[in-house]
Amino acid sequence: MTLETICERLSLKCKCCWENLKREVTGGYAGDLLSDVMANSTAGNIWVTRQVHQNIVAVASLKEHAAIVIVQGATPEKETLDKATKEGIPILVADMAEFEVVGRLYQLLYPAGD
Repeated sequence: MTLETICERLSLKCKCCWENLKREVTGGYAGDLLSDVMANSTAGNIWVTRQVHQNIVAVASLKEHAAIVIVQGATPEKETLDKATKEGIPILVADMAEFEVVGRLYQLLYPAGD
């Protein structure tokens, strides 16, 4: 499923890198502890977090994530958006809580409950 489809279905706001919304998402990961995300997420994941600082972009770039979703309507820092633009990592913002975003993403990515 593409980032564009996910954005439409979950009403996510794209804050940068709109040109990369055609990327395919292969799975997801949720977490705020950067070392955990680095150790356990995989390339192609859409990463759901509450963090807004620029280090999230470094982790997403290192792990080759499809995008970052920031929850609870939090506003990413300007430095974060600048770095994401440079790295080509879309930053998406959801007004929903992390639990709801993850549940809805799971239903989209694994409709048969796989």
